[in-house]
Amino acid sequence: MEAVLTAAVELLDEAGEPALTLRALAARLGTGVGSIYWYVSGKDDLLDRAIDHVLGGVVATVEARPDTDDPIADLRALAVTLFDAVTDRPWLGGRFLGNIETEGNSLRLYELLGQQLLRLDLTPRQRFHALSAIVGVVVSNVADLGQEPPEAVVEGAVDREEYLGRFADNWRALDPERYPFLQHIVEVFDGHDDREQFLAELDLTLSGLRLQSERSESGADTQPGTDAQTGTDAQTGTDAQTGTEA
Repeated sequence: MEAVLTAAVELLDEAGEPALTLRALAARLGTGVGSIYWYVSGKDDLLDRAIDHVLGGVVATVEARPDTDDPIADLRALAVTLFDAVTDRPWLGGRFLGNIETEGNSLRLYELLGQQLLRLDLTPRQRFHALSAIVGVVVSNVADLGQEPPEAVVEGAVDREEYLGRFADNWRALDPERYPFLQHIVEVFDGHDDREQFLAELDLTLSGLRLQSERSESGADTQPGTDAQTGTDAQTGTDAQTGTEA
């Protein structure tokens, strides 16, 4: 299985998902297609296992990293580690944290990120929402980077900077009274760095999380008579955030 998955990842790294066929994999391994079915049930199963195989290395890196005394700084470091690892492999797209219904490295990464939130004074609902926001920032940015480049870029007619510059030039030509925001950010958009954009989005999310945690520690987020862990009113059994009965 190790040899099968290593060869599958090599094919994916070389030419993306279209290159991963059972026939190509068998040829890479010097065996027949029938023997591959001893290990996987088909291409979808093979792709899922290849993703899990890659994420195993990310899990090992994350688990080897010691915690600091700042859980939010640790969350940032883990999210950046994950982002950097998967952006080297565009074929992962946004699927690398999609398989969390069963035990595997996707679920393990989800758990490791969530464990940092256990160090903050938040309710279970707040922790769930916080993790969803952090994962969303990572996944959405990686998915964008994993999209097929425009045909003009693939064919070499233009490079990425020139392609984005065309968008920027179109924006500059717009009526500034109708599109004041686009005029305001067009110079930043033109030639922007994708990793810098990801880090800015992540820091905005984590800044909000830090504020929420600090409010919880001071009691500002908890109404009198509300259970600090569940967010449920101790007398009425009503959820403080949704207004529904617990």
